[in-house]
Amino acid sequence: MPGPREILLAAIERWVADPDSAVVYAEEVDGRWAIRMTQETRDATTVWWTIGERTVSAEAYVMPAPPKAQDQVYRLCLVRNASTFLVRFALDPEGAIVLRSRIDNETLSDRVLDLVLGEVYQQIELSFAALVRLAFSGSRKPGST
Repeated sequence: MPGPREILLAAIERWVADPDSAVVYAEEVDGRWAIRMTQETRDATTVWWTIGERTVSAEAYVMPAPPKAQDQVYRLCLVRNASTFLVRFALDPEGAIVLRSRIDNETLSDRVLDLVLGEVYQQIELSFAALVRLAFSGSRKPGST
């Protein structure tokens, strides 16, 4: 029976080899796997996969800590979390917004890995533009000069 490493590596090989996949690149860096996929709303997203003793985790950077409208940005992230199955918006130690997932080694499978990668892709597509607009908008309120 294949272990977590073999299951993840087989999925990565399949994603990279599939011409219909958004995954365009993969490499192991310091014991983690970086999977780069193209996106419509931004050039690309890198998903970092880490194999732990009991879980496999994934993390994708979304954007830096919001300088403006933090309450609206965080609210949108929480609302989006309600529609996901395996991936959640979170804050990293520097306050940047990331997407995270953790999969128990016993439930790890090709199907689950595909679902996680698909949810990361989907949440970036659905949320990235709105989050950036809220956090970095230079627009003024009506009536201001």
